[in-house]
Amino acid sequence: MTGRLDRIGQNDFLVIGRAGMDFYPEPPGTRTEDGVSFFSCLGGSSANIAVAITRLGGKASLLTSVSDDAIGRFCLNELDKYGVDRTLVKSVGGEYRNSLAIVESRVEDHQSVIYRNNAADFQMTGNDVRAADYGAYGALITTGTVLAAEPSRTACFTAFELAAEAGLPVIFDIDYRPYSWKSNEEAAEIYTRAAGYCDIIVGNDDEFGVMAGSRDKGQAFARALTGKNAAVVVYKMGENGSVTYTRDGGSFETGIFRVDALKPTGAGDSFLGAFVSAMANGLPLKDCVKRGSAAAAIVVSRVGCAPAMPFSGELDEFIAARGKQPAG
Repeated sequence: MTGRLDRIGQNDFLVIGRAGMDFYPEPPGTRTEDGVSFFSCLGGSSANIAVAITRLGGKASLLTSVSDDAIGRFCLNELDKYGVDRTLVKSVGGEYRNSLAIVESRVEDHQSVIYRNNAADFQMTGNDVRAADYGAYGALITTGTVLAAEPSRTACFTAFELAAEAGLPVIFDIDYRPYSWKSNEEAAEIYTRAAGYCDIIVGNDDEFGVMAGSRDKGQAFARALTGKNAAVVVYKMGENGSVTYTRDGGSFETGIFRVDALKPTGAGDSFLGAFVSAMANGLPLKDCVKRGSAAAAIVVSRVGCAPAMPFSGELDEFIAARGKQPAG
C-alpha cells in the first residue's frame, strides 16, 4: 500500500461511533426471557473496534456522545479499562440514552434486543468532530450506524471532509442496522455518498446489496467502488469467506476459520479491528484479511464482544494452531 494509506502504519486510530452497554443472560445458552443473572460489558460497534485495536497493540481514540447518567458512566469506565482514549467523548443530558443491547450467547434461535430510543450517540455534532486533531492520527474509522440520524450524520460528513484536508485515510465499516433507518433507499443513498470519501470499505453481502439496490448486484457494486476512490474493498460472505478487491484491479478470495460458535455477534467489529491492526504492522493485504477472519472466529466463540477481543499472542496462537486455514 502506498500514498496516504501509509499513514495507517502510525497505528493510532480515531474511531467515530457509539459505545453502549451489553447484557448477556447467564449461563451461555440461556434465553433472555429465562434469564435471572446477566453479564454486563462494553458494546457498540465503534467501541468494540477501538478495543480490538488496543488489545492488538495499537492506539485508539473514540469520538462519540454518551448519556449523562449511570449507563453512560459505565461506558466511560469500560473505555478506561480497555485503554481507549475518551478525551473526545461527550456526555449529553436530558432524555438521551445510551445504546443498550440484550444479547444471547447461543446460535440456534439467537435473539438480540437493542434499545436505541433517543440514542445519545446520535447527538454528536459538528463542533464535536471539529475538536479532533486529524493530523495526529494514522486513520479515521467509522461505522454506518453513525450516519443513520442527525445531527450525527452531518457531523460524520464534516469529519470526512476534515480528514481529507489532513490527508487522513478513511476506513468505513458499513454496519447496516435496518432498525436505525427510515428505509433501505435512504441508507443506500447516504452510504453511497459516504463511500465517496473512503479509502477502505468493509461490508457483507447484505450490506453491499442494500447499497446496490438488490443483493444480487452487491458484489459488482463493491468491486466498482475500487474503480472510484476506494483502494481496498472487502466483500464478506459469512461462512463462504470474503473477496477482497484492490484499486489496481486485483482480487483474492479468503475462507473462514471454523469454530464452535457461541453467538453470531461481534464478528464484524473484531474483523475490522484485527484487519487494520495488521495493516498498521505492514503485513501483506492477504494476511490482514486472514487475521481479521481469525479474530472474528475467536470472538464468536466467546461471551461478549469487547471482552472477547483477542490479544496479539492469542491471535498468533489461534492461526498457528489451524495451519493454512482459512482456505482461499
